[in-house]
Amino acid sequence: MQTYIVGGWVRDRLLERQGRPTRGGDRDWVVVGATAKTLIDLGYRPVGRDFPVFLHPVTAEEYALARTERKVAPGYHGFVVHAAPDVTLEQDLQRRDLTINAMAFDEQGALIDPLGGLADLQQRVLRHVGPAFVEDPVRILRLARFAARFAEFSVAPQTLELVRAMVAAGEVDALVPERVWQELARGLMEEHPRRMIEVLAQTGALARLAPGLEAAPAVLAALDRAAAAQALLAARFAVLCTGFATVAACEAWLERQRADADSVQLARLLGAQRTALSTAQDVPAMAAVLERADVLRRAARFEQLLLAAQALDGIDVARWRRAAAAFARVDAGALARLAGPRPEAIAQAIESARRAALAAALSGESGAA
Repeated sequence: MQTYIVGGWVRDRLLERQGRPTRGGDRDWVVVGATAKTLIDLGYRPVGRDFPVFLHPVTAEEYALARTERKVAPGYHGFVVHAAPDVTLEQDLQRRDLTINAMAFDEQGALIDPLGGLADLQQRVLRHVGPAFVEDPVRILRLARFAARFAEFSVAPQTLELVRAMVAAGEVDALVPERVWQELARGLMEEHPRRMIEVLAQTGALARLAPGLEAAPAVLAALDRAAAAQALLAARFAVLCTGFATVAACEAWLERQRADADSVQLARLLGAQRTALSTAQDVPAMAAVLERADVLRRAARFEQLLLAAQALDGIDVARWRRAAAAFARVDAGALARLAGPRPEAIAQAIESARRAALAAALSGESGAA
């Protein structure tokens, strides 16, 4: 039995040797020359559902039996997995997506690189491992996601052509919304999310996955600005959704997607309030935005709304934060006790106090100027 560290951990260690910082990450191991019974007898715990994966009895790191895959049906579920002691490390590496992810370290730390991954790392190229790339449409999303992580890498022309052929053959249509969202969310949280959308657009996959979403340069630039501002996923997703040609196209996509509720809500809120966030200047207009955004109960969401609008339109975030703080300073409970039992009187007193606080904040702002 031999064990090898494989995949992203190897790639990242090699990048660090070249002077590029990486995010670290867990080690993944491949086991050659063993069976499931061998590992179980050694105390490993089985966890794999679709293929044999085990947790180390001490480190809890993942160890997978070396395996091959054979395509038997359309889509990314249509595989037969073969894991056996006679499967070699090289065969296991050949089923992977990109050459930079198809390298291994042996137990002595020596690099095993049968597919040219190191050369592609040095040349900053994302290249598919081989013809089997076409068998799994998820690899299209992974390619785009790695382009967002490694923005200085180009996609090999042959790989772009291969993905275009996959899209034309309808492979991308087999992707279920849950998996699309999973990969899209990870790509949006990379340092340069615009690259994911650019690659999907270049290959034709974007038009199939998100009909009506246009890879407009202004929106893509805003995506990277949102990432630079450390905006959360919901804000980045909301920025992306402004790229739809029509509100109807955006809504149709939101209905089909399996995005989390926070991301969907913020996308809709930004769509409704984007113009007002850029143009509101007086007390009534700003108060209306604060109220519609439910700023007092959803302060964290409002902050992400501001970051999204700032990335898109350069709004004065500090001014909106002062406005929100003015609203929050009003003691609604005290006003309710003073206003008496009538709900209408209470609501009017709170509204008047909040607008007065906002007016005072804006007046102080003018005075400071």
